[in-house]
Amino acid sequence: MVDREFARLLARYKTWADRLTFEAVAALPAGLEGRPHGFTARIVVPHPELEGLWPAQQQVNDWLLAWSERQSRSSLEEGVAFRLVSGEAGTMTRGEILMHIVNHATYHRGWVSDLFFQVPATPPTTDWNVFLSDCRSGPGNTGSAKPRPRVSARRAASGSARSP
Repeated sequence: MVDREFARLLARYKTWADRLTFEAVAALPAGLEGRPHGFTARIVVPHPELEGLWPAQQQVNDWLLAWSERQSRSSLEEGVAFRLVSGEAGTMTRGEILMHIVNHATYHRGWVSDLFFQVPATPPTTDWNVFLSDCRSGPGNTGSAKPRPRVSARRAASGSARSP
């Protein structure tokens, strides 16, 4: 199902999409409208500021990229036993765990994308197909190319997105 090259590709995709998301968030003006945000308590997070979160995310991504380089078909097919948050026992292959990590990160970037539209601002396009296209046509085919901002025709027609 997942071989070494695909594992490396997934790790590069996640790193690329995270970079685009963090760059776009960092470019948003602070205190955009000066209205109350509605939060009544501070949520404790390991990196409450973007400036601390991005380096921590880069460290995780660097580890994941290096890890994917060391994998083989057999290591990616190896089962790993773990406990779910519920306490229930689970087993997944290393390849399935990687797919979960990449997919779950997409879920979080989706929340960030939604916040862009609430500003309103145009989020970066971090779709898998855009990443693959950039890998195949970008410098060194590494997924390092920065895609053009894209807004769906539906959002553009509704006026819910503006150009950066």
